[in-house]
Amino acid sequence: MNKLYIGNLSSSVTLADIQQLFGERKLAVGQVLLKSGYAFVDCPDENAAIRVIEALSGKVELHGKVIEVDYSVPKKQRSRKIQIRNIPPHLQWEVLDGLLAQHGTVENVEQVNTESETAVVNVTYETKEHAKTAIEKLNGHQFETYALKISYIPDQEATQVPAHRPRRGPAVRPTRDHGSSAGTSASHKLLDVPLRILVPTQFVGAIIGKEGLTIKSVTQQTQSKVDIHRKENAGAAEKPITIHSSAGGCTAACQMILEIMHKEAQDTKFTEEIPLKILAHDSFVGRLIGKEGRNLKKIEQETGTKITISSLHDLTLYNPERTITVKGSVEACSKAQAEIMKKLREAYENDLAAMNQQANLIPGLNLNALGIFSSGMPVLPSTGRTRGMVGSYNPFMQALEQEIVHLFIPTQAVGAIIGKKGQQIKQLSRFAGASIKIAPAEGPEVSERMVIITGSPEAQFKAQGRIYGKLKEENFFNPKEEVKLEANIKVPSSAAGRVIGKGGKTVNELQNITSAEVIVPRDQTPDSNDEVIVKIVGHFFASQTAQRKIREIVQQVKQQTQKPQARGPSPQRTK
Repeated sequence: MNKLYIGNLSSSVTLADIQQLFGERKLAVGQVLLKSGYAFVDCPDENAAIRVIEALSGKVELHGKVIEVDYSVPKKQRSRKIQIRNIPPHLQWEVLDGLLAQHGTVENVEQVNTESETAVVNVTYETKEHAKTAIEKLNGHQFETYALKISYIPDQEATQVPAHRPRRGPAVRPTRDHGSSAGTSASHKLLDVPLRILVPTQFVGAIIGKEGLTIKSVTQQTQSKVDIHRKENAGAAEKPITIHSSAGGCTAACQMILEIMHKEAQDTKFTEEIPLKILAHDSFVGRLIGKEGRNLKKIEQETGTKITISSLHDLTLYNPERTITVKGSVEACSKAQAEIMKKLREAYENDLAAMNQQANLIPGLNLNALGIFSSGMPVLPSTGRTRGMVGSYNPFMQALEQEIVHLFIPTQAVGAIIGKKGQQIKQLSRFAGASIKIAPAEGPEVSERMVIITGSPEAQFKAQGRIYGKLKEENFFNPKEEVKLEANIKVPSSAAGRVIGKGGKTVNELQNITSAEVIVPRDQTPDSNDEVIVKIVGHFFASQTAQRKIREIVQQVKQQTQKPQARGPSPQRTK
């Protein structure tokens, strides 16, 4: 990603001309290899390469010819991976996701942290044909005054023997890793949840140590891979560090880094307090905090620390991380870090399990291409298991009845969902393949309005996901809270008891498994269809998992009530 190709050079261009060109524009350059009509240039890192492309390609004339600059990618590595630059900073993610999905199946979208005003993403498509189509169709695509710029980037997997690569490629965790790295722990999982911390820039040198010996010692002793992002946010007072390891390895590495900083502070007579600052994706922070802050309070009490979390107002569209500041002794901060990461990992694993279940329950559903991740949810790895089914429940093999869900949104958000002249809700309906209607207000001062969504399980997933995402984008919720909505589904009155379970056992298990609040109001009078309401309250994936689990219970009840008719008096067999 650091090597560039410069094309359309005049035969009279010299090495000195190229070096002067870079110097005049203050562009970092390493080795230059000049050929007849073209050249190869090494840049210090990916950010430097992006700056060169944006500053020079198609914009600079050298000896009478306008030069072209792009990544130097061998033909064998021009496969499924592309980079999209010059993305408008105000562009909604759902728009970009939808655009990418028009040209093929997207496996991964990875944000590149740059210093430019516009955004840059690296995209991995399912096949090289999809990537080729995207380049042909999207290069130069206009968003207002912004024209997208697209390039191939090296796809190392393309040079491997195909038999060793699964059809959908390995699971890839989105990352923004740039800068120096140390450690080569082969044991850490591909699906890890790294620990990301912020450290004062003045301590980075001490953490690395002379000739990298200090950080090498940390990685060897803790069996970790540590990335120190020295070149991110030039001039910033703090630098991020990413630690990949087991939970214990991350904690050990973090504690060693804290000890190094405290020792350096003593040696340099630095008197300010050095807290531990952990970076966490916003979509997980609400579950870390817990209801009424109970989780954080418990961690503070058990570890003797003081914990604060940065405001949602500090977030940007392209930086969804919040800062968790922990104050206390090194040992206390280390204990708190372990508990905080335990909660964050649980949230990640729950969301991943929910996504896997959606993919299993809904064949062919490509979660990464739905365009719902503007809600702050990171694009989690594709499982590559879109054909299988969990248990015996398959919504597509049941009768072709459509599911109906009543989703309640803030009254003030209705305009954003409908859009100008109804364009937003029409577009959402087409995208999801669902009927979406907003019920009339029940009174002049109601705080919520009902959205009636009718469609298949996949359509429900898409429609509800987009609505959650829209509410997040438009800031209709308290900055300190996750987007949590109430969804109502109707179940046969005969199945309500099974949803509740003996002594409330089943409904309690549902809540524990899904992290959603599930309520079956007592003393309901069944409607004309002999159905009662089940209320589900939670963030998107929690709500989706609860809905699917409840549908599964209902289907099992229906199957069991049909068995005596089909099999006569033979005893029912239960699982």
